[in-house]
Amino acid sequence: MKNNSKVWYVTGASQGLGLTLVKKLLESGYRVAATSRNAQNLKQAVGVIDTERFLPLVVDLNNPDCVNESIQQTIAAFGNIDVVVNNAGYGMMGAVEEIAEQDIRKIFDVNVLSAVNVVKGVLPFMRKQQSGYIVNVGSVAGFVGAPGWSVYSATKAAIAAFSEVLALDVKEFGIKVTVAEPSGFRTGFLTENSLANINTGIEGYEAVKAARERYLAGNGKQPGDPDKASAILIELAESKEPPLHLYLGQDAYKRASEKIATMAAELEAWKNTSISADFQ
Repeated sequence: MKNNSKVWYVTGASQGLGLTLVKKLLESGYRVAATSRNAQNLKQAVGVIDTERFLPLVVDLNNPDCVNESIQQTIAAFGNIDVVVNNAGYGMMGAVEEIAEQDIRKIFDVNVLSAVNVVKGVLPFMRKQQSGYIVNVGSVAGFVGAPGWSVYSATKAAIAAFSEVLALDVKEFGIKVTVAEPSGFRTGFLTENSLANINTGIEGYEAVKAARERYLAGNGKQPGDPDKASAILIELAESKEPPLHLYLGQDAYKRASEKIATMAAELEAWKNTSISADFQ
């Protein structure tokens, strides 16, 4: 199979959407550098050993030196990096007062700071080549949250805000940015681990408890198709004008559009109060 021109760098590639994307990229002839915490698990999951097109990397995404080394390895192997997909991340559900501080810091480290580290590492190369495409995988939860997902939603809201301003900063270099914001996909994301920290000893929080039961009951039945999402991401990378925000899944579209309408109505209802805060 001939190589397609673009080189992809994908984080969190040993499972979920990242794994599906890497497989589809390799099937399509792209060259792919993929990161995981365990190289053997990554190789087994991908099932392709082709050193000409596939570079599995063990990377601690919260260690900038390790990230930079992996980027240098990718450049050495393939010559450049055209597309970065910051996919690494995980979910966590629970009432905020029950979630330990170290767990909050950890999820921000993985879901937010790791993406920032990768972007910081790759930008010097993309600026030099005056091109590039960065896809940060967020979530519809970063815009429209559900009960019990406050900390997780905060990490994904941070990714969305980071992506928005990053797009402004790097536009002059020919670099494009998209934040992909899916709803429920059948990727193994929704596990007991992500739903475990909830209401073990606090009375109330009925909305959170009910939401947890709904998510558990729907696990494995999510409407989102990771194969289709991966195909969309590949198509976006070939687009001249990819969107800044892309909601993936009918549920994501519905939730986002309803919130936008609600926000617009509230903004107008409180317009006079808003503008009254200025000096007259």
